[in-house]
Amino acid sequence: MRGRFRRHSKLPPELDITAFLNLMVVLVPFLLISAVFSHLSILELNIPPAVENADDPSEALQLEIIIRKDALDVADRRGGLIRRIDKQNGRHDFKTLSEVLQQVKARVPDKLDASLLAEEDTPYETLIQTMDATRSVAVLQAGEVVQAELFPDISIGDAPRAAEPQP
Repeated sequence: MRGRFRRHSKLPPELDITAFLNLMVVLVPFLLISAVFSHLSILELNIPPAVENADDPSEALQLEIIIRKDALDVADRRGGLIRRIDKQNGRHDFKTLSEVLQQVKARVPDKLDASLLAEEDTPYETLIQTMDATRSVAVLQAGEVVQAELFPDISIGDAPRAAEPQP
């Protein structure tokens, strides 16, 4: 009976990873195909200059777009209100804002900066749409729609309180 039993060797058994590799061959392409790739865009913003710098004579125009609950005010910090754009059908009129900013850009083509001043509780979407309308405008050029630059250097701050109506 001694001859029937063989001594087992001390070598560990081989691992069979074929099934695991087959799973990886199928799983990796599936995960890559179903992955959602997100697109992030970053916009560099600045803090508006201090009020003391408002008297700088080298700046002919200090453009401000003030987001109010009922309107958008396009103004010059030193010269006052340029245009008030009231809400249309309960929404801010970004098309008119873009047209006004195009007129301002035509007067001062070298101007690149603008201050965006938002009231408290301004919706984020309104802020983004105002920034988009301030930065560029879609124009038709040689049969193609291209983005023309308006005021790409945007500073963001708090809007001054609206003037109270006098009784």
